[in-house]
Amino acid sequence: MVDLQGRVAIVTGAGRGIGAAVAKVLAAEGASVVVNDLGVAVDGSGGDTSPAGETVREIVDKGGTAIADGSDIADFAQAAELVGTAVERFGKLDILVNTAGIIRDRMLFNMAEDEWDAVIRVHLKGTFNTTRHAAEYWRSQREEGAHRRIINFASTSGLFGMPSQPNYASAKMGIVGLTYVAANTLGKYGVTANAIAPSADTRMTPKAVVESRAATPRRAEDVAIVVAYLAGQESAWCTGRVIGVSGNEISLYADPQIVRQVDRFEPWDLDSLDDALRRNFAPVRRAAEGRWDKVRSIVTGAAGSDAAGSAAAAGRD
Repeated sequence: MVDLQGRVAIVTGAGRGIGAAVAKVLAAEGASVVVNDLGVAVDGSGGDTSPAGETVREIVDKGGTAIADGSDIADFAQAAELVGTAVERFGKLDILVNTAGIIRDRMLFNMAEDEWDAVIRVHLKGTFNTTRHAAEYWRSQREEGAHRRIINFASTSGLFGMPSQPNYASAKMGIVGLTYVAANTLGKYGVTANAIAPSADTRMTPKAVVESRAATPRRAEDVAIVVAYLAGQESAWCTGRVIGVSGNEISLYADPQIVRQVDRFEPWDLDSLDDALRRNFAPVRRAAEGRWDKVRSIVTGAAGSDAAGSAAAAGRD
């Protein structure tokens, strides 16, 4: 059985949505949790400490242990302070869950520079910052038999290429690469690193999408329970993987792999290259041909729905 008693976790973006659900489940299973959240709007504007405080209150009212933290994880120094807070208050750090994020959707051909920079800053740089400082701490400890966990959040937006989210998709695929690096680098320190690609109805989900699948809602708690498993010692077998969660459906994504290769003794010229690639590469179908229909199915639960497509693209052009 998964037992998180005595373990210490940081959950970023834990004031609302999936992050809050994760913090509550980890606390319910016995972990002490640092609830990190700036309380900003979905586009990153504003700020309010009350969401983190509310998550902490709910945890404490149910007998759990948690503290609120308002560090900006996209700031390198503040991310270091966040890790330091966990160690100072609870004596160590075992689990890092990176869920914090914002959205500023726009089509590729009219996205503004600041819309790109803001999303990359929070998602990709923020995940790097917390991971980097946690890695430094764990490397300094060198405890025999340690079970440390990094659980990052990717997205089907990046895995399949959501047209309205070039910034978000790029950040999330960067996080996948960072997760692979962390798994390969930190295993000798007892660390596993995995990424979750979730589908859940939160305030970031367009209202039309939520309404289109009212009969089969995707709960944040469905994602949180998978995170709790990955946070436990029993998940030591799993590292460097991307796992999809949509309601009660849990998926394992394939690792990138070479599917065809051509070679020859002399350097390629354009004519020979054209011939070789047409004969050997062109017949290979993409693993997700029709992937946009698949993305709409994952996002809405209704593949091919006109309402789904409209909801996914609303306000992006």
